Order: sequence, then C-alpha cells, then structure tokens
Amino acid sequence: MTSDSSTITNENTTWQSQTVTRADRELLNEHKSAILWFTGLSGSGKSTLSNAVEAYLHQQGARTFVLDGDNIRQGLCNDLGFSDESRKENIRRIGEVSKLMMDAGVITLTAFISPFRRDRRIVRDITNEGDFIEILCNANLEVCEKRDPKGLYKKARAGEIKDFTGISSPYEVPEHPEIIVETGIQTVEESVTQVIDYLKNCNLI
Repeated sequence: MTSDSSTITNENTTWQSQTVTRADRELLNEHKSAILWFTGLSGSGKSTLSNAVEAYLHQQGARTFVLDGDNIRQGLCNDLGFSDESRKENIRRIGEVSKLMMDAGVITLTAFISPFRRDRRIVRDITNEGDFIEILCNANLEVCEKRDPKGLYKKARAGEIKDFTGISSPYEVPEHPEIIVETGIQTVEESVTQVIDYLKNCNLI
C-alpha cells in the first residue's frame, strides 16, 4: 500500500493565524478585497476585460492583480493537461491562490474559461459570502470563432486540439453569476463601466 504524502502533510499541519489581518490590509488600502472571476468561452473577452478593469482600478489607487489562464499554465499549472480532471485541478489551484491574494488585501481578477459549474462552485465555497464575484463574459460561439485571436478554434475544428471548450468539450454557463457582461456586443468601455458600477454598488471600492 502506497502512502499519500499530501494527506500525511495535511494531517500534520495547523493553520497559523496572522498578526496582520485581511481587515488591516483593507483598511490600509482603503478598499475591500475580493475575487473577480471572469469566465466564458475562448475569445469571449475575459483577458481583455479583466485587464481593462484592473487598469481602471489601478488608476484609482487600488491594489490589484490579474491571474490569466495562459500565464498560469506556463508556471504554476504547467504540469496539467486539458482533461476534465486536469481542468478541475487547474481551477482548484487558481482558487487557492486567488483566496490567498484576496486575504492579502488584493482585488484579484482571474481570466479562465473554467467551463464546469462544479469547479467554479469549489472556488466559491472556499470564500465567504460576497467575496467571489462571478462575471460571465457572454459572447456566443459564432462571435468567438470569428475573433479566434490565437487560431485555436481553427485548430480544434481541424482535430488538432482535443477537448476544446465549445467544440469538443462543453461549456456550462453560470446559472446565477453576479454579473453578465455582453462582451459579444458591448464595447470594452461599456463592459468596464458595468463591472465597476457593480463594485461601487457593493461598496467594494
């Protein structure tokens, strides 16, 4: 019988309380922290919108950071493929990192397809009420394929990419996202305004 080193490690560790709390950091920053979880098909505008929202918040003096799917897969998750299980683990890791960054007082913006509801729910469940803001970048498949900034849809249609979301693997639309941004028809400026207005109405900024 082989031992599970991760289980042994978890059984012999204790969560350590910090002297400087999240509330202390939020007070210093003069804004609350949260996770803004941008989800949608490839080409739906997740990276564009998350970076534009961050640029606005940064100009306002907020502490922010964008976790982008491609960047994360070059480092933290470069050992993972694109099977259902690998995608689940990818999102689990991102969720844990996002929570740590939120606890550090940072408004953390994530840009991941995160196609499965169960995986997004896992991240929501490790946060407190109001900390996880799910933002659906709503652009239909036809629009996303026309954009196809990386040529991925073309490769998926040709069978060069397996398990590609929207073509050979499903995308499960969020049932109750906090924000639905019509990125297929709205300008970037309109989409940013919609997200920022939500954050203001929630007294997050």
